[in-house]
Amino acid sequence: MDQLIFAAERATYRFAGHDRDVLRAVDFTARESELVALVGPNGSGKTTLLRLLLGALRPTAGSVRILGRPAAEWNRRALARLAGVVVQREEPAFPLSVHEAVRMGRYAHLGSLGAFRAADHDAVRRALARCDVEPLANRWVGTLSGGEWQRVRVARALAQEPRALVLDEPTANLDIRHEMEVFELVAELVHSDGLAAVVVSHHVNLAARYADRIVVLEAGEVRAAGRPVDVLTKDVLEQVFDWPVDVLAWRGVPQFIPLKRSDQP
Repeated sequence: MDQLIFAAERATYRFAGHDRDVLRAVDFTARESELVALVGPNGSGKTTLLRLLLGALRPTAGSVRILGRPAAEWNRRALARLAGVVVQREEPAFPLSVHEAVRMGRYAHLGSLGAFRAADHDAVRRALARCDVEPLANRWVGTLSGGEWQRVRVARALAQEPRALVLDEPTANLDIRHEMEVFELVAELVHSDGLAAVVVSHHVNLAARYADRIVVLEAGEVRAAGRPVDVLTKDVLEQVFDWPVDVLAWRGVPQFIPLKRSDQP
């Protein structure tokens, strides 16, 4: 069986000074060769759960483990070798070429002198090729389209040679083609290369088409979890998103359509 990478058991989190939990008793797992999508409305706790999984936050109660060890015990260097992270928003702080941006993914592997070895150069080349951004290698990142920049960010994460990818809204502000390209790339990395992937997305229909499992969060709790066909029902979606919907099956995959109020009987 593919190895378990991330595991949260009844994980609860409350920010200091707040009177309510952001997450309550959340169970979550992600294995190698599995794409798990986290969906839910704004404020449901998706990004907070990612931060718990990566050890950036410690649960108030319950446990979060990475490869069986408490997430908080992993140092940043070791974690960077295990998980490639693509955050929701990122603007280059200073001018970089695409090649230089992807090279940054190797820093966790460099020795004390920070010198690149043949293995590091090879990892960067493979990542550029795998994400189809080799032709952009000499371009300044500030000149890239949104879709190109997202692929470069995934390439940088892939240059870490991780066993898992964690992506927070990787298709935000992208057009349809680039949304599809990002999901296609992540799904290929999972099913061809054996990576685990945890993807937060507001695009429920895309998540349904590409994810092996979906976890639906509502107000900090898991409302439903499992295969898309079992999870994305009319009852669940209407309750979680507080809006009338219809759910259709397209090639066996549930796809939901938000309805107008006037469409209701």
